Amino acid sequence: MKTTGPALRATIFVGENDTWHHKPVFTEIVHRAHRAGLSGASVFRGIEGFGASSMIHTTRLLSLSEDLPVAVVLVDTEERIRGFLPQLDELLGDGQGDGQGDGLVVLDVCEAIRYGRGKETR
Repeated sequence: MKTTGPALRATIFVGENDTWHHKPVFTEIVHRAHRAGLSGASVFRGIEGFGASSMIHTTRLLSLSEDLPVAVVLVDTEERIRGFLPQLDELLGDGQGDGQGDGLVVLDVCEAIRYGRGKETR
């Protein structure tokens, strides 16, 4: 089966060492997205990058870093992704909770094409 439709992609950039209650933030994002019933989540580990601190993190042998950039990608309908954003406020810290990491969320309007036997695009 092939389904297609408009979607919103959220890419959340965090550090590999960012934690939430002693667990990696990226793991907590994936588990919360799953509980929220989002269509899917994937985590990608960067090999080099920098963020707000302007410190470059890399996998190169002579400058090994244990805090590489991580991107969590979520894709679903705009309504469902926007409904999930308050979860990120809590995890990344909105100045009101106890979020432990810094992060950046990028939202992109896209078209999703789903192949296979899974749930149809909502």
